[in-house]
Amino acid sequence: MGLRNVYLAAALGIAALTGGCASGDAVPGAADAKAGKIPVTIKSTNGSHVFQVEVAKSAEEQERGLMFRTNIPKNEGMIFAPYPAGGGAPREANFWMKNTPSPLDIIFIRPDGTIARIAENAVPFSETPIPSGEPVGAVLEINGGRASELGIAEGDTVSWAK
Repeated sequence: MGLRNVYLAAALGIAALTGGCASGDAVPGAADAKAGKIPVTIKSTNGSHVFQVEVAKSAEEQERGLMFRTNIPKNEGMIFAPYPAGGGAPREANFWMKNTPSPLDIIFIRPDGTIARIAENAVPFSETPIPSGEPVGAVLEINGGRASELGIAEGDTVSWAK
């Protein structure tokens, strides 16, 4: 699962996502979110890697993200798509790990589906912003360390049913 919540900082014109990882019922609606997972495929130089992820589409879902969760399954996560919530033009994103007890890899995805940046092993509970560095159309959060373990890199292609 992923990590954080999306906080749209309207005054700054950016969004900050935070969430937590896996445990479940400590977060209202967590059980409902687990029910609807979709496959997300990352094609890298060493093959395809498939993750079963929750989808955070609405501003409320993106704000709540995966906060307070633990025990993130190895091949699960959360995708924030479309980003920003509700559609519109892609924009730069800032995530943080507030209320997130497990390290996560935060994968920032360009509108064309290529990976713009990977923030590996984001520090649990940190409130330090983690910027995308450029406008993105989606953000994928997976278990910390998985991107490196699988050889996932910037420029790889990410696809999912939209």
